Amino acid sequence: MPKHYRPAGKKKEGNAARYMTRSQALKHLQVNLNLFRRLCIVKGIFPREPKKKVKGNHHTYYHVKDIAFLQHEPLLEKFREIRTYQKKVIKAKAKKNEELARILLTRQPTYKLDRLIRERYPTFIDALRDLDDCLTMVHLFAVLPASDREKLEVKRVHNCRKLSHEWQAYISRNHALRKVFVSVKGIYYQAELEGQKITWLTPHAIQQVFTNDVDFGVMLTFLEFYETLLAFINFKLYHSMNVKYPPILDSRLEALAADLYALSRYIDASSRGMSVEPKVDASSSSQSNGREESELRLAQLQHQLPSSEPGALMHLVADKEVEEDEDTKMCKSLFKDLKFFLSREVPRESLLFVIPAFGGMVSWEGEGAPFKEDDESITHHIIDKPNSGHMYLSREYVQPQWIYDCVNALIILPTEKYLVGRELPPHLSPFVDNEAEGYVPDYAETIKRLQAAARNDVLPLPGVGKDDLEDPQNLLYAGVMSRAEEAEAARTRKKMEELEKQYHEELKMELTGSAGEESESEDDEAKTQIPEESEAGAAVSQIAEDVAAMPRLLMSRKARGLYDAMKMGDERKNETVERLERRRRILKNAQ
Repeated sequence: MPKHYRPAGKKKEGNAARYMTRSQALKHLQVNLNLFRRLCIVKGIFPREPKKKVKGNHHTYYHVKDIAFLQHEPLLEKFREIRTYQKKVIKAKAKKNEELARILLTRQPTYKLDRLIRERYPTFIDALRDLDDCLTMVHLFAVLPASDREKLEVKRVHNCRKLSHEWQAYISRNHALRKVFVSVKGIYYQAELEGQKITWLTPHAIQQVFTNDVDFGVMLTFLEFYETLLAFINFKLYHSMNVKYPPILDSRLEALAADLYALSRYIDASSRGMSVEPKVDASSSSQSNGREESELRLAQLQHQLPSSEPGALMHLVADKEVEEDEDTKMCKSLFKDLKFFLSREVPRESLLFVIPAFGGMVSWEGEGAPFKEDDESITHHIIDKPNSGHMYLSREYVQPQWIYDCVNALIILPTEKYLVGRELPPHLSPFVDNEAEGYVPDYAETIKRLQAAARNDVLPLPGVGKDDLEDPQNLLYAGVMSRAEEAEAARTRKKMEELEKQYHEELKMELTGSAGEESESEDDEAKTQIPEESEAGAAVSQIAEDVAAMPRLLMSRKARGLYDAMKMGDERKNETVERLERRRRILKNAQ
């Protein structure tokens, strides 16, 4: 009898009944592979890994309930309808009936993913938790060139750019940006909304090239879903500020590629209760005035707002400012009363996003700028190359890294190391915990001391860590303990050392069998002292090894494997720290 023989009429059990392969799912749904992938992406269904793969290890498995979930999806019938309609268009083109093909293309059925967004994300917090990949994908396609070969249309690129700028304008307006890091891949940002930390990657502003290693068909399906998700989130965020969505921007600024500045102006105008609607003719002016009066009366009844107050409709924003946390207040006031001017070679879009998010005012070269280069109130000029033109003595000329380092440190760093033409200090990642890694760079210690000086905190002297503060003398130097406390701690420490030494001596005597026995002579004791000490040391080390290995022997095989993996990770981390320390010593010796 075969091993997997199942009698006729008996139902499947176990993994054979709970999972099915991808080919079985395609036959069950009666769709092709491309349509199946599309459905799985928009519905959020992913392959599973059963403990026992009945059909073999070379198959992809899906849960039976997931396939049943797809089978009852209304979007499946819509995709079939679109496919049937496309066959009509192909047939009309094959018969050289261009007029019929044109009419059919204008009446092609469409679909929306709004219902799937509400289905997959019941609450707003759920959508924010799944926003990292969405923002990275949208920002990536916002800088890609349109391509007919990859079926990437110009309209889709413009939509991605619009959505990304709307998101950045909200983050900048509400001062929700927390961390920025410039890497080879791009610029990493981290914002905090509703208690959720959202991290995304933005490519550098350079020409992007398509590669053959990526399946852009799958990525465009993800992008289609992410565009709808980000539009929902932007709608919710803008309405929380009492700002109309989608925004109506200044066409002149849009033509000058100043979309982010135009969005900021739109939000400011809407926040002040100003009208940002386009101009209308005299025939519709009476209707618009009547509508505005009715809306104002409704606002008076609902919110009890006086009609004479200009910013009466913005009490929600005022209440929100009262509820700001400490991080938001610090970010809001970092660049307060500072005015920046950007040169042509610096990353303009990134700095236009970061500087206003931390309370600064910024302008740039070109038309549509808020203020010109010759403005006397400019405090910092962001420049990447030495300027051969006119230099103003009333401002400081710094490189762009100074902005990002100030943002990550949340203090205004000294500008001596960031002046134009000088070698920049290392750009440290704010996403790395130096204490957990075991290696703290020199510049990180310098920034830490500057932060402590800004907060008027007391830190230990250079070269003294947390472990060194256990020494009372170091605590005395640090100003943490008084002299009386230091003397008491020193006596306690000395007493503990004496007790520990006595304990080790008794343990050594017990191991050598000489406890309670008198020596025959002092000469014999002197002769055997060195061998006895070596044997005692070996015995103590052996006992220590046995005690350390005892918990590992009692572990299960799986736990033992995890423990060994953790030990290997610790050893690897220690090797990395030693290598970095060695490089630091080499650099110091070279200087």
